Amino acid sequence: MERVVLVTGASGGVGLALCQRLLEEDGRIHLCIACRNEQKSEATRDLILAAHPAAQVSTVEVDLGNLASVLRAARELRCRFQRLDFIFLNAGIMPNPHVNFKALWHGLLTGKVLHMLTTAEGIMTQTDRLNGDGLQEVFATNLFGHFMLVRQLQSLLCSNEKPSRLIWTSSSNARESAFSLSDYQHAKGQESYSSSKYATDLTSVVLNRKFNGQGLYSSVVCPGLVMSNMTYRILPVFLWMLLMPIMWLIRFFAKTYTLTPYNGAEAHVWLFKQKPEYLDSLVKYHSCTSGLGRCYVEPRKMDVDEDTAEKLYQKLLELEEQTLEKYRDLLD
Repeated sequence: MERVVLVTGASGGVGLALCQRLLEEDGRIHLCIACRNEQKSEATRDLILAAHPAAQVSTVEVDLGNLASVLRAARELRCRFQRLDFIFLNAGIMPNPHVNFKALWHGLLTGKVLHMLTTAEGIMTQTDRLNGDGLQEVFATNLFGHFMLVRQLQSLLCSNEKPSRLIWTSSSNARESAFSLSDYQHAKGQESYSSSKYATDLTSVVLNRKFNGQGLYSSVVCPGLVMSNMTYRILPVFLWMLLMPIMWLIRFFAKTYTLTPYNGAEAHVWLFKQKPEYLDSLVKYHSCTSGLGRCYVEPRKMDVDEDTAEKLYQKLLELEEQTLEKYRDLLD
């Protein structure tokens, strides 16, 4: 039987490139693309089928920042499929990003600029807001919506004949210093994106501990610095036009400057081909590109505390319980 692969955030950037590359690897998969609205889903499906006319491609509408939408999508997927082999948890947002040019200049003077440019540490801030569910929007979209989706699809992921896989799109910007258990939604800071990605790393670690015995394995990847709609919102268009030649030069020194969505999907595709039993749950797999354009994957140990991961998991379960009580009418 064909493998069933669900990709969130499939309408552009790394998500769309990933869909194309997965079908190049295995044209027999059933690819289910998850987008925020029906128009985007259908347009993405048409684009994929134009390149792969024989592919099996279906769509599901889900807004990860809207918990009612997540529950409706999960119910639809449970009705449609008997199992899921892969979920690529790729959708994400970075609202109102700002560059701290003063910090960037300081990094230039102190020799730390390359590190800052490859991790965005100290130079990137975001302005978050509450969503319709009363949750911080970045936390809800990047982590909790995905967490709820996985929990609701657990029956399709666990206890199958073959292992099922979760592959989360994280970031090199995921830093412990931006995350706090006492403020795990990051309501009080200005690094909500970094916090949500660090929480993603923690969640993946604890999911392995809880569910490997039931045949469910979780991994995290970093696509590197990819030029996508999210990235282009950081600076005005004219600045990007000036910076792009410099960025291509930087790639000779910064292998995580993957730049194109195709290159950014390298680690996702590599994991698609691996046996999960042999992967290290405490490693993040980074998409890398050499200065001459060769793509490869670099594993790096994550800076995560497993006790913190367990405590975050319990907080997510508590929040899940509150959500399910609120949306009881959407449950089977």
